[in-house]
Amino acid sequence: MANVLYLVHRLPYPPNKGDKVRSFNLLRHLLREHRVFLGAFIDDPKDSKYIRLLRAKCAEIYIARLDPGWAKIRSLNGLITGEPLTLPYYRDASLQNWVDNICRREQIDAIVVFSSAMVQYVENKKRQPLLIDFVDVDSAKWSQYAPQHRWPMSWIYHREGRLLLDYERRMAARSTRSFLVTEAEVELFRQLAPECGVRVEAMCNGVDTHFFAPAAKHHSPYTSGEEAVVFTGAMDYWPNIDAVTWFVAEMLPTLCRERPQLCFYIVGRNPAPEVTALAAKNVIVTGTVDDVRPYLQHADVVVAPLRVARGIQNKILEAMAMGRPVVAAADCAAPVDATPGKELITAGSAAQFIAAINDLLDDPEAAAAIGKAARQRVIERYSWKAHMSRIDPYLAAATSL
Repeated sequence: MANVLYLVHRLPYPPNKGDKVRSFNLLRHLLREHRVFLGAFIDDPKDSKYIRLLRAKCAEIYIARLDPGWAKIRSLNGLITGEPLTLPYYRDASLQNWVDNICRREQIDAIVVFSSAMVQYVENKKRQPLLIDFVDVDSAKWSQYAPQHRWPMSWIYHREGRLLLDYERRMAARSTRSFLVTEAEVELFRQLAPECGVRVEAMCNGVDTHFFAPAAKHHSPYTSGEEAVVFTGAMDYWPNIDAVTWFVAEMLPTLCRERPQLCFYIVGRNPAPEVTALAAKNVIVTGTVDDVRPYLQHADVVVAPLRVARGIQNKILEAMAMGRPVVAAADCAAPVDATPGKELITAGSAAQFIAAINDLLDDPEAAAAIGKAARQRVIERYSWKAHMSRIDPYLAAATSL
């Protein structure tokens, strides 16, 4: 058993959005065999009620409050200091003091950091092995954003991508081991940071297939006779906003002309104003729902038209686990280990999305067969325990030092 300091940029519970699903499952894996000292931010006051649950499971926790509005203002200090804006956004003196005290007071055997933003708290901790779960190449995400926005945001995103990559390279070189969510992300990072190539490896996402499973208790939220096309995700996240905006503008009008009974459901927490503005007769914006599973299980088609996406999308794996046919953007689907056309449908353009959705709605039996094959694929390939165990050898080595 090791004493593990685990730092996360967002409270790893409840697992209701992509990064929290992964950080929670990594925490759950660490807790199986180790004492965990958890330091994290909380950026949603509604999550405060879960602090007691985490405190009961961990050896000790420290939760720093983060106000996104003030954090954005604070991040502008990076323009003066010449550092990526991500770092001052997640900088907190009280959390730093707690980390320093824990490392002095406890025999910390290893440090596990979730996301590049949190490495700053342990940059000077040279004694303990450092294991970084970058998840995605975040710097590449910011660089992707740049051409999608006008100046000055295009300049800010380009700057962030460049400076954050420099930081990721330095921290990966400092780490004992760094992890990324797919082999494609590993290969990209090795191209961008060849000096770190031997220090990085893939640690894939998974799905809780017992939780995400079709069940009679999940009653349909849809109106009888309508054809439900569904998108799920945190709706204050720009790639998700872009995805649904693109779908409504470029695909939905054609689909609804041919199928007036079709309704597009946007299911997810904190819908941004651009998302709520999409609400119409054939567009339902649900906001936060108690349980996403009924929306997935009874969907006729689940779509993931993300034009900007890094790593593997939990929303795709969860829909597949619920036995539904998924149509995903080709680049977004590429990291998923599934057979195109049999377990997952890919589309590279609006026209291809429209054709694929129409084909599935016209042939419910074929759609059901794809959903069944998709669930089986997820069961065989995407176990959280199997994937998170990639970190175990490095923790075992830390306790033997």
